[in-house]
Amino acid sequence: MNLVITGNPGVGKHTIADLFTKQNSSYQIFDINKFAIEKGLGEQTDDGIEVDTKKLKNEIQKLNLEKLLIVGHLAPYVLDESNIEYVIILRKNPYELIKIYEKRKYQNQKIKENAGSEVLGVIANDSITSFGKEKSFEVDATDKTPEVILKRIQDIMNNQESGDIVDWLKLIEEKNEMNKFFDY
Repeated sequence: MNLVITGNPGVGKHTIADLFTKQNSSYQIFDINKFAIEKGLGEQTDDGIEVDTKKLKNEIQKLNLEKLLIVGHLAPYVLDESNIEYVIILRKNPYELIKIYEKRKYQNQKIKENAGSEVLGVIANDSITSFGKEKSFEVDATDKTPEVILKRIQDIMNNQESGDIVDWLKLIEEKNEMNKFFDY
């Protein structure tokens, strides 16, 4: 069984993956971005990694993916849903993400792009489209410890809990700050 942890940059994917594999040693982490760079399909930039997703998908399809914890925001664009049992989409308050991106010294346009993507739920939507609603579960990671998030994921995998319903658009509308996230 393969598990995917995806979500926008800064939501805690790698932190959760590391904690998960410490508690579930039968899983190994497969980092999509690292694999892309190793294969020469990704290029490190100031704002992250630029990847040729078509070539990356072809390379990943050549692999025997079994009992892996697959990590990366590109998951919905490069993985075949038949190899995936669960998809956890970590979500985080976009105002918190802006702080994380500023600490990471992202350029303003990249901050707006990633935070705007979180507001609209782009990765969540694309994950549900790619993997199916029955395999895709959103988890709001805002103000939660990694241990609490991991417990939620384990409960989802044990069919004891469903995912969260996350809608940041209402928050942004209430604050009347659409221009903080979108150029229009």
